[in-house]
Amino acid sequence: MSFTPSKPVAYVCLALSMSLVGSYVALSKPLVAAIPVLLLAWLRFGIGGLAMLHWLKRPAGEAPLTGRTRRLLFLESFLGNFLFSLCMLYGVSLTSAVSAGVIMASIPAAVAVLSRIFLRERISGRTQAAIACAGVGIGLLALARPQPQAGAGSDLAWLGNLLVFGAVLCEAAYAVIGKALTGTLGPKRITALINLWGFALVTPFGLYTALHFDFARVPTGSWLLLVFYALAASIWTVWLWMTGLKVVPAAQAGVFTALLPVSAALVGVLVLGEPLGGLQLVAFASALAGVVLATLPARR
Repeated sequence: MSFTPSKPVAYVCLALSMSLVGSYVALSKPLVAAIPVLLLAWLRFGIGGLAMLHWLKRPAGEAPLTGRTRRLLFLESFLGNFLFSLCMLYGVSLTSAVSAGVIMASIPAAVAVLSRIFLRERISGRTQAAIACAGVGIGLLALARPQPQAGAGSDLAWLGNLLVFGAVLCEAAYAVIGKALTGTLGPKRITALINLWGFALVTPFGLYTALHFDFARVPTGSWLLLVFYALAASIWTVWLWMTGLKVVPAAQAGVFTALLPVSAALVGVLVLGEPLGGLQLVAFASALAGVVLATLPARR
């Protein structure tokens, strides 16, 4: 039997999920410097899959997979796991973690638009205000224009930013499709099945890269970081997100994605040594204000 959380617990799950995503987005920058992107993605899905093999079994009382559910699981993995990982990993290798955070602040608006189009969800005035706060945040972050770090000011920085925006669209689709899946499957099984699809999609590329890679070059610290990245990206963030989506509308849940750029930028500053100005702090406060607006109890 799957766990159905209360609204406050669901909010905490969504917040933790996006904070973890932001942290591994930033920490993937040193990882892609040590391990090729396609090999890194393959190892991530493989480690995650081994850790949750027991989640693949259909629980008692859960209906067999229909054709529609299978298609949604494939799309959820292809867009939210496979393409998101490639766009994000290649993107952050060409730009800074703070710049990635700037672009990813547009996720709440993208989720709201897609949930309106595909799920026909009504977007309340408070949720619209929360999305506006996230929009103010991205505008302020864009104005801040942090000093480029090594590798972030290259001629390909524009391509890195474009790839990160591709990751934004993938993440928005992931939120909307995930809402549809939670109506028929439990969070654990969704997590395991979409990870399995991700592993299958990236295996040909990962195997080819592994055959031409010197694993002895990777330092011990990078292997430890890889384990955290694999568990966070494949298990913890997905389970937390799907658990929260069981009771929270996709558009409202999308506001919590504002925590992703905040977390990514803070890890970039505190761990990777990237600069942070006063305008960026105001931008983060705006993003957090959006989360508060989205989670305040409604008036009776």
